[in-house]
Amino acid sequence: MDLGLDGNVVLVTGGVRGVGAGISRAFLRAGATVVTCARRPADEPIEVDGRGVDFIACDVRDPEQVQSMVEQIVATHGRLDTVVNNAGGAPHALAAEASPRFHAKIVELNLLAPLLISQAANAVMQKQETGGSIVMVSSVSGSRPSPGTAAYGAAKAGIDNLATSLAVEWAPKVRINSIVVGLVETEQSHLHYGGEAGLAAVSETVPLGRMARPEDIGNCATFLASPLASYVSGSTLTVHGGGERPAFLAAAETEEKK
Repeated sequence: MDLGLDGNVVLVTGGVRGVGAGISRAFLRAGATVVTCARRPADEPIEVDGRGVDFIACDVRDPEQVQSMVEQIVATHGRLDTVVNNAGGAPHALAAEASPRFHAKIVELNLLAPLLISQAANAVMQKQETGGSIVMVSSVSGSRPSPGTAAYGAAKAGIDNLATSLAVEWAPKVRINSIVVGLVETEQSHLHYGGEAGLAAVSETVPLGRMARPEDIGNCATFLASPLASYVSGSTLTVHGGGERPAFLAAAETEEKK
């Protein structure tokens, strides 16, 4: 399917590993010119049909580095059509035991950095005849309890609200939407779920019978960035395979289980 993204210039933050790499590949498949940023480059080349990504080293929490990166993209490619704010994450840490600095860093990376990137991108997009699109990569952790990653969950709840606010402030030139991501299988999944047995057990809790693949998230991002979604702004697209089966159903003593 032609998504109308051929030749578009797309920035994917944290676009070199895991979900970010899947998003980068999806945009490459759609014909876009893809720029990725992270603090260090990908371990393996990100390519589709012989086309790769441009990489810029950038700490997305640093205003000067962010501004320099956006200026470099525009100087090189002449425009910036889409930004996917994917960079983020958090290690497991109980809220009562983590330091104030730890919590501040998590919120800075997962909420304030996307705002910073979006501000710099919006300044460019508002001057373009075709405007632009910004996609926030959010999480189900923002709408359900997130024990062990409480600050992360709170930041993702903030991202969803931020997208709706910016969609009003920056319309009609710039559209902003969120992808609310559920469980995703990446090269780091074993750190969270264990080996193959753990991955299989967790996958069984998802109604669709598997965790998402990075490309599943990428396909949704390309849709939201495309002309097909030209009337979609301030929205959240939930990508979680049907969600999580309610815990009480497993605990209840029903006739069906006897």
